[in-house]
Amino acid sequence: MMAQNKYLEILKASTKLGLTSFGGPTAHLGYFRDEYVEKRKWLDDKAYADIVALCQFLPGPASSQVGISIGMLRGGILGGFLSWFGFTMPSVLILALFAMFISGAAFDTGWIQGLKIVAVAVVAHALLGMGKSLVPDRQRVAIAVLSASAILLVPTAWAQIGVIIIAGIIGFLIYKNDKAPEAVKLALTFGKKTGIAAWTIFAGLLIGLPLLRPVIESSYYAIFDIFYRVGSIVFGGGHVVLPMLEREVVPTFMDADTFIAGYGAAQAVPGPLFTLSAYLGQLMGSGWGVVVAVFAMFLPSFLLVIGTLPFWSIIRTKSGVQAALKGVNAAVVGILLAALYDPVFTSAIQGPADFAVAVIAFAMLVYFKLAPWIVVLITAILGAAMYAFL
Repeated sequence: MMAQNKYLEILKASTKLGLTSFGGPTAHLGYFRDEYVEKRKWLDDKAYADIVALCQFLPGPASSQVGISIGMLRGGILGGFLSWFGFTMPSVLILALFAMFISGAAFDTGWIQGLKIVAVAVVAHALLGMGKSLVPDRQRVAIAVLSASAILLVPTAWAQIGVIIIAGIIGFLIYKNDKAPEAVKLALTFGKKTGIAAWTIFAGLLIGLPLLRPVIESSYYAIFDIFYRVGSIVFGGGHVVLPMLEREVVPTFMDADTFIAGYGAAQAVPGPLFTLSAYLGQLMGSGWGVVVAVFAMFLPSFLLVIGTLPFWSIIRTKSGVQAALKGVNAAVVGILLAALYDPVFTSAIQGPADFAVAVIAFAMLVYFKLAPWIVVLITAILGAAMYAFL
């Protein structure tokens, strides 16, 4: 009964996030921290930052992988699946339904602008909380600031990975003589053998699917191959997946206008941008196409997380790794700081009225302690009002 309650708790928490987490992967990390670290206390800021840093290294949707990892820490592999299911299914259903009734209408309305604005407040709130615990001295403040500067000047996925690696080296050099604090070991229900098996399956599918595609004449097989391959090799989050998918599906399966309409809809729904796969799957293969596309898109994330977590939970308890992680955690704060400006601030704040709404949303989160979903609702209404009257 206790295990059943645990699984229901994971599903309930993740579904709430799946219904309210607007604003893209960076904002999702803010929502996750508020729900899992601040409210439910399933893990602390340090463990959370370690998981974020790990998922930044892995290809695929970082925010979804963070959610999967937290679910696995809480309830094993089934917990990871339930965490993903709750976070992902609301937007999958919305985008699949939208694909069924696509009209090609414009999506740039006021309430969507409000949803973009609330992301500014959410990320700023996350920065405040993570900054207090992860950058407590001048050295780590410097690492965070330099990391943010580097990401802003060289805004690529590879630069982000490079910054994390360099920050880890700097952290090791600065803190290698410090006594390592007691590490909070990640409590997993599976070990290294399972991890190795997951890596084997991941690599086997990545290599084998394209080789067999000319032999197997099936539209569903083609869909699986496309989405598995893209989900396996895309670094840098949801927005990077769009040009890769466009090359795969336009014009073979749909025209460019239909593809871009789906992108507009994906911006308007909560949850991960990778659920664009549901929209595309519906148009490429009807109802089963949705299932195949979404499963193939997120399967690499599961395999990579299962394959990496057992080894991560071991190496992060070593004193040298602890020193390096001090630098890495500071870099994660810097990356979040850079993302607060671009793309979150630059895409959301178009003028003084937008900034005023962002300040109101920030105050509601930080000082009035309102639940994020309430802030999302109020900010969406304010955005719609601005669109109507200003």
